[in-house]
Amino acid sequence: MPDFFTFINDVLWGSVMIYLLFGAGCWFTWRTGFVQFRYIRQVGKSLKNSISPQPGGLTSFQSLCTSLAARIGSGNMAGVALAITAGGPGAVFWMWVAAIIGMATSFAECALAQLYKERDRHGQFRGGPAWYMARGLGMRWMGVLFAIFLLIAYGLVFNSVQANSVSRALKFAFDFPPIATGIVMAIAALLVIVRGIKGVAQMMQWFVPVMALMWVVTSLVVCLINIDQLPDILISIIKSAFGWQEAAGGVAGYTLSQAITSGFQRSMFSNEAGMGSTPNAAAAAASWPPHPAAQGIVQMIGIFIDTLVVCSATAMLVLLAGNGTTYAPMEGIQLVQKAMTVLVGDWGAAFVAVIVILFAFSSIVVNYIYAENNLYFLNLDNKRTIWILRIATCSTVVVGTLLSFPLLWQLADIIMACMAITNLTAILLLSPVVHTLASDYLRQRKLGIRPVFDPLRYPDIEQQLAPDAWDDIPRD
Repeated sequence: MPDFFTFINDVLWGSVMIYLLFGAGCWFTWRTGFVQFRYIRQVGKSLKNSISPQPGGLTSFQSLCTSLAARIGSGNMAGVALAITAGGPGAVFWMWVAAIIGMATSFAECALAQLYKERDRHGQFRGGPAWYMARGLGMRWMGVLFAIFLLIAYGLVFNSVQANSVSRALKFAFDFPPIATGIVMAIAALLVIVRGIKGVAQMMQWFVPVMALMWVVTSLVVCLINIDQLPDILISIIKSAFGWQEAAGGVAGYTLSQAITSGFQRSMFSNEAGMGSTPNAAAAAASWPPHPAAQGIVQMIGIFIDTLVVCSATAMLVLLAGNGTTYAPMEGIQLVQKAMTVLVGDWGAAFVAVIVILFAFSSIVVNYIYAENNLYFLNLDNKRTIWILRIATCSTVVVGTLLSFPLLWQLADIIMACMAITNLTAILLLSPVVHTLASDYLRQRKLGIRPVFDPLRYPDIEQQLAPDAWDDIPRD
């Protein structure tokens, strides 16, 4: 069975996903007028005055922190270590490339999620890829397929990966039994997820900045202590990214392929650009200014923070400790712990264990929220089904601590590819709408007015929207 999963993984990521991700990112970069470079300065304006609660939805800041909670997980630590082990230092470069390109893809999917959002019976905004597949494309069957993929991924598989990394970290640092780790995490997660999307968002708006700063600041201090080694590490990243280090040995093609594949895989698992998960958080926001593109711009900054800041912090530590080769026999999070131990002493392993607990816990909680959101699309949002999902989620947290590390990542990569293929197909088909939203936002910015989305300007789009999603938008 592991050989079968390896074969499927190689087929999907060896060709299909790399070209699709790269192609979609380049396409949306062009169609949106290089959004990740031109609009990034608008992030502050989009977040300003969005801290106070908005009727019917989360604030832009809460939405950003909620999506970051899912993004910043074990993939930012164990995943980065795995990428370096599999693809060498060059994988870090391709993680950066995937992130920069992915910012445009994230803008597209999150702007679409805002556009096609609708209110549930409690007045809360709901939306995501399943909604824009049903409303924007008129393909509800496609939305159902995506919702099922997401339920499997975020309700089950990804939580197992998070729990597995935590159990390994605690085992390495404190010799804590994996099964006990799983049980404690499952109970803690259950106590939080019962609060619903608003309760989780209110918690994550302070929890996420604190945990991210703890890791980034610590990594920055360690890098400054070893600043004399940083130039050589950056050179090794660039050389390895293009196979220059291995060219003399005649294996440049293989190494370059491994670096690109590993970099794109781990970047996507970490920042989730194009996978269709973040739009579930983006749609829940009452965007400010009241324009779909504004939420797309806000969510772009999540890609930057996740990969170019948090993942880079992890990569620098691993490379400083041994260029990713000294501890290759170790797996994932234990490699990061060993690197920290080498760099700062025995307390490093315990510190990494604490950080990965925070990262993984926040991811598990928001992963469940994403899964529950899609129960609403499937019209399965009754108490019985929701509790079945909660129990299943908590159960996979426990089971994940006992499963094989490589098997879990293979399963995660396969279901991630299934989600991404479905979502990227949808947003590529909807790229004319993305272009319209980006152009409309930029037009109003150039006029010096606050961007407001007026559906009446676009009759073809207006008839696809939920009746009450944009009716009460102020147009002063």
